[in-house]
This record gives sequence, C-alpha cells and structure tokens, in this order.
Amino acid sequence: MAAMPLKIAIVPVTPLQQNCSLLWDDETMVGAICDPGGDIGRLSDAISEAGFTLEKVLLTHGHLDHAGAAGEIARTYGVPIEGPHKDDAFLIETLPEQSAKYGLPEYPLFEPTRWLDHGDTVTVGGLTLDVIHCPGHTPGHVVFHHGPSRIALVGDVIFQGSVGRTDFPRGNHQQLIDSIRDRLFTLGGDTGFVPGHGPLSTFEYERQTNPYVSDQVLGLA
Repeated sequence: MAAMPLKIAIVPVTPLQQNCSLLWDDETMVGAICDPGGDIGRLSDAISEAGFTLEKVLLTHGHLDHAGAAGEIARTYGVPIEGPHKDDAFLIETLPEQSAKYGLPEYPLFEPTRWLDHGDTVTVGGLTLDVIHCPGHTPGHVVFHHGPSRIALVGDVIFQGSVGRTDFPRGNHQQLIDSIRDRLFTLGGDTGFVPGHGPLSTFEYERQTNPYVSDQVLGLA
C-alpha cells in the first residue's frame, strides 16, 4: 500500500506538555502547525528540521496551552490562523489573563483569520482535512480529520483513557460526551487520534476501554 502523504510530528510545549502538531504534505512539503501554545524557539527549530514551508496555523480551541503563541507565529511566518469555532472567541480575547493565571509567557493577542464551522474544510499543502465541531470542553472546540490517513487531531476532547475537563467557563459534560460518541466514534474505530496531551490512541480502543465514554460505561455494550 502506498504511503500516505500526510506527515505529522508532535512537539510537546509549555509546562502543561501540550501536544503541538506539525503536519505537512510530503509531496508538496507545505504544512501547518496545530495548537502552538508556546515555546516558539522549539517549534521553529522543529519546522526547520522537518523541512516544510509553513502556510498556516490551525487551532482546535482557545485555551492558553493550545493557542497562546499562535499570533506570534502567524506574524513571524506571515501566515493566517484558521480556527477554532467562533464560540471560543471569548477565550482567545482573554489569553493575557490566562497567561497571568498560569504564570506562562504572554504573547500578542490575535484574531483568527478564519473562524471554522462544522462541515468546513481546511487545506494543508495539497491535502484536505475535514472540520468537526465538538463542543463540550470549550464551546468552540473543533477537530481536524484527514480521512485518507485515518487520523484526527482532537485537541482536548478525548485522551487515551480520559476526556476533556468541563469545569472551565462554558464547559458542558453531556455535550462533550455527545461530541465524542456522535461525531468522533462515527469516524471509524480504526481512526487514530492525536490528543492535546498524552499518548496517541484509536477510537475503537477508547470505545472499548475509556471509563467515560465506552459502550459498557454508557450501557450500550
């Protein structure tokens, strides 16, 4: 089977060890950076090492460890910011307050070039990713899914063995569970995902074992 042209490298950033993803089209060597929360020097080095041309910043949601450095990177490289859904505008507007609360560097404020809606697509080089709105952890959280590669960048919606917190402003636990069950698990069990923190997993593994959203826990087994 031919190798898929989508390549992904994960660079943990900030003391919260957020999985910032570099993704690029191996045929055109044009790519994007998803959820650059901080550590700009480390991210710039990783982009140079991968050897692709950065064309955009992608954001799953507006929390500091995912979006903090997006504006600075967009300005440095002269590229647009796409995402998240506009319901997370209130989080992006308060990034300086989030920085002060967690004692992390404060980067310049920004407004995304393009807010994303459920059903939209984004391009990375010659590749197309589907945008899936998955509210619950935050109201404007989105997931990026590349069907041909069977991979999704899920931010803080779901993790290996856990799910995103819903005790932040405008979080909603039932909405989160519905997002996972109705919009992510339906992508197929063999789809792998890169979470915002921790190791990679697959939707099938989580559907069988996750203590929050498995079939057995929800009485569906």
